[in-house]
Amino acid sequence: MQPVFIRPLTESERSQIGAGLRSSDAFVLRRCQIVLASSGGQHARTIAKQLGCHDQTVRNVIHRFNEVGMAVLKRDSSRPHRLHTAFSGEGLETLQALIHRSPRDFGFPTSLWTQNLLARVSFQLGFTTKVLTGEAIRTMLKRLGINWKRATHRSTSPDPLYQEKKRHEIA
Repeated sequence: MQPVFIRPLTESERSQIGAGLRSSDAFVLRRCQIVLASSGGQHARTIAKQLGCHDQTVRNVIHRFNEVGMAVLKRDSSRPHRLHTAFSGEGLETLQALIHRSPRDFGFPTSLWTQNLLARVSFQLGFTTKVLTGEAIRTMLKRLGINWKRATHRSTSPDPLYQEKKRHEIA
């Protein structure tokens, strides 16, 4: 692999790097150390060993510095750039309608939904292309503004005295 180095520093960049070396922010300090060491001709693996980080981290900082300059000292958002959703907008509505029905309608011997059971039924009905995890279902319900506890309380029972029994449990 060809060693990678930063481009030559301008005087302005050198002074900003010097100020960054005195920063209380560890992110800025580490990036300045990487840029300065690379400008001194050190290889990425040597810099990584000195700073106690992975050599790919050093290479990423060097490449980023060569692209954007001193903006490399600003922390980018760690939020994902794309949101991958298991349900489309229409699929979310069907999930919301699904939790209002009983699992018994789908042949299960229980009247309470679990997240994994919702995932399995969503797949069987074709709302999703694969069986999701319970966590994915919880996330989708959260997007709908539904707390998981609320979803389980919306469950119904074929027992005609269900509501009365439920009131006695709460009291």
